[in-house]
Amino acid sequence: MNKQSGVALILVLWVTVLLTVIAASFALSARTEGVQARMVFDTTKARYLAEAGLNRAVYELRNPDIEYRWIADGRKYNMELAQSEIEISIVDETGKIDLNLASDELLVGLFASLGISEEEALMLTERVIDWRDNDNIKGFSGAEDDDYEAEGYPYGAKDALFDTVPELQQVMGIDYDMYRKLEPAVTVYSGSRNLNIAYAPEQALMALPDVGLEDARQFIEERELVENVGDELPILPNGQSGVARGGGVAFSIVVKATLSNGHWAQLDATIRLGGTVQGRPFRIVRWRDNEHL
Repeated sequence: MNKQSGVALILVLWVTVLLTVIAASFALSARTEGVQARMVFDTTKARYLAEAGLNRAVYELRNPDIEYRWIADGRKYNMELAQSEIEISIVDETGKIDLNLASDELLVGLFASLGISEEEALMLTERVIDWRDNDNIKGFSGAEDDDYEAEGYPYGAKDALFDTVPELQQVMGIDYDMYRKLEPAVTVYSGSRNLNIAYAPEQALMALPDVGLEDARQFIEERELVENVGDELPILPNGQSGVARGGGVAFSIVVKATLSNGHWAQLDATIRLGGTVQGRPFRIVRWRDNEHL
């Protein structure tokens, strides 16, 4: 009898342990699913708040009151919505160097701003031109189909305009690291051969003659003190100045929305102002989501 009671007790203990493990597993699973659901909710909320910031930026760019219109030179604008902080930065694409239209001098200056030799800057410029022109005539130090083939590329020169900025990485001699440095300064949407210094970012300003890194940073710092698009801009070391007018219709907008719990989402889009068939006041021509935390 005592033996049977001992066996029964052991079985009860094992059943109790088993039920405890099962309950703990269910509790852990429920907690994990709860955390995942919260993360999905926060991600979605932050994403839509970032999109709200994008629409606010478009509204401010179209503000009929020029005195209060936001200036698209990369300065930060902040807003609060749903107990969250939204940071917005806008750059007019005319402040960037157009890969399809920029002059040889501007492209050479762009590559030289990376600290490479003038000879290498000229070579890369000619390769960009050979990529975008519609012939198979090689520049003095450029690259056409035979050169790409000789270097083992699975393609030749495009002989057509750049469709996107990331396409620049396909040009012979331009690796990813170089592209990442050039990316903030270049565009395919400005429609201009020249650079509008009223909106130009640091790397683009350094493509101009006699403008170094410190010069560009000081100019941008002083430019951000200008609060009206009709006011005169500071003067660059090469004597260039002007006013923050004459921009384009394409803008790069970076929006970061941060929730009260620290979770954030960021989007980076290029938009073109003008109505669409859906009745929207702008059209998205490039879109990139950054990672969410």
